[in-house]
Amino acid sequence: MLLSLCKAFLVGGLICAAGQILIDYTKLTPARILTAFVVSGVVLSALGLYQPLADFAGAGATVPLTGFGHLLAQGVREAVQEDGLIGVLTGGMTAASGGITAALAAGLIAAVCFRKRAKA
Repeated sequence: MLLSLCKAFLVGGLICAAGQILIDYTKLTPARILTAFVVSGVVLSALGLYQPLADFAGAGATVPLTGFGHLLAQGVREAVQEDGLIGVLTGGMTAASGGITAALAAGLIAAVCFRKRAKA
């Protein structure tokens, strides 16, 4: 178990370090960096390179934004096999619906629980 935690920490840390380097040394906006990570997860998944990384690192590879892209690509792939061409439109959202719902619910709870303060 300790080895699994170390792998997850190492890979997740490297992904986050790459994001921090992009923030510090480029003029890319956070939105563009976020998009680049999701798209890179989709591309790496399509090339068959992300699944071995996810198998090796577990949550260290599936939790960051690249893992979200990988999840979308997997969902599309499975939906196309099951439903045909319509799966291109439905597969990604079906696969990611649980995570999207959890994020929206957490945002709603945070908005209700915490009041907006005026900036000083």
